Amino acid sequence: MTADQANAVPITDALLATLRSREAYRDRYWRERDPIADDRLLWRAQSVRHTVHLLPGQTILELGGGEGRFTRALLKVTRGENPITVLSFTTTPAPAQEGVEQVSASGFPGVLAGRQFDCIVAMDLLDREIAPDLLQVVFDLLAPGGEAIFYESNPWNPVLNLRRALGALSGRKDPRRLLARSRLYELVSEIGFVRVYSVYNDFVYAPLTRSLVWWFKNLSILFENAPLVSRLAGSILLHAQKPPRRRPESAQPLPVHPSLRGAVSVVVPCRNEEMNVGGLVTRLLELYGGYVHEIIVLDDGSADGTREAMRALAAQDARVRPIFREAPHGVGRAIAEGLRAATGRYVLTIDCDFQHLLPEFRDLFDAAASGYDVVMGSRFSRHSVLLNYPFMKIVANRGFHTLARWLLGCAFRDVTNNLKLIRREVVDDLVLRQPGFAVNAETGIQPWLLGYKVREIPISWINRTPGMGTSSFRLVRVGGGYWQVLAGLWRRRWLGSGPYRDLRRGRGAQLRVMPATESALT
Repeated sequence: MTADQANAVPITDALLATLRSREAYRDRYWRERDPIADDRLLWRAQSVRHTVHLLPGQTILELGGGEGRFTRALLKVTRGENPITVLSFTTTPAPAQEGVEQVSASGFPGVLAGRQFDCIVAMDLLDREIAPDLLQVVFDLLAPGGEAIFYESNPWNPVLNLRRALGALSGRKDPRRLLARSRLYELVSEIGFVRVYSVYNDFVYAPLTRSLVWWFKNLSILFENAPLVSRLAGSILLHAQKPPRRRPESAQPLPVHPSLRGAVSVVVPCRNEEMNVGGLVTRLLELYGGYVHEIIVLDDGSADGTREAMRALAAQDARVRPIFREAPHGVGRAIAEGLRAATGRYVLTIDCDFQHLLPEFRDLFDAAASGYDVVMGSRFSRHSVLLNYPFMKIVANRGFHTLARWLLGCAFRDVTNNLKLIRREVVDDLVLRQPGFAVNAETGIQPWLLGYKVREIPISWINRTPGMGTSSFRLVRVGGGYWQVLAGLWRRRWLGSGPYRDLRRGRGAQLRVMPATESALT
């Protein structure tokens, strides 16, 4: 044994001892002190799935499996399509679960040495003394481009601090040495990870009673993104990726419902999306080519190389149909024109920067195949992931939806997102008047008013990075359109008048929109 190896042994023993202590303490807390532990872990499992955008076959390593509660949640949200390995640090691992490889740690990484995983997830394990060593092992166990997700207790949480103070007085001292968000970020960055972010998460914690949980879960989205207030959250969500940032992904098509084969027209409005349109269309065809009837990409006055990129895509696949719009421009006009041009039995409307969301489209197609007329991606469901969302946009969004539900008598949560899969008959019934982003409120609310079968699917939303381009959405400039839509649809629902008075179910195949603009269709 070399001197270096001899020096490493005490570090490894200390690492394992701390991990065992943290795992046991966490499981005891979930079992004795957290009345909604299973619900919370299901939310977290959904967050992992949406944050990493898991594809079938990608491998998951759970560190600190303990009693297996989070493992069960992972199995549920991944549909059993992702091989899961669970490493437990306690001497008594959880009962065996089908589809799960369970490993007990006699050393770390021990029997896992030399293996690599696409995703590694851990709950409350990053102790101050051993965090650098643990993060280095995680880095080594990740495949190139793999992603790690940690949920850690937030030392700024006032309820936690009160509980720790009372525990110290009663002789039940909390043994954990917690790390602040800034320190977690620094440690992960120093190891060599990329795409690092740490965000405050979860205001639904004890001593809340079960009857208050769902109400606070709704408020939690607001608090998590509020300046200053977010620091009081119960947890910290830490994300990191091993280079390279963009790893080659499997081009194997995802499962295809026979009823949707060749049935879907995809409508993509584009404005200065040279960086995104090629990757989006290519990956869409790779994963869902069996569904695609056509992809209609609409250039809406771009000043970069978007048009050239669209022509190149059309040359590669005849299903890509570029439309080059002339003035007047506006995303509402572009979406309306795309809906009018679409010929598939279903129409999927998406934004050009949605490439990272593609694995989650499976849920939309599953719902459509099961009989729903309209399926919408929801950023504000209880299982959605919302990171770095502008606080004022949250306030405006939730205020709009709260008032809309009250005025219109509908139970929707997020109808203003441009991720919707709509049956052709529903498209034909829409009355679209808005030239800008408020068209999303029209396409979202009108199917509810018409009595169609609508389902909302949780999705992730992570603020744009520089590599994704910039959004043209401006809250002050476009906000008036949403209130115009709400006022007009209220008049239509209760008075039968106003700009949407012609809105009715089954009114024919001719989509009524604002006056059509000239376009060049290739």
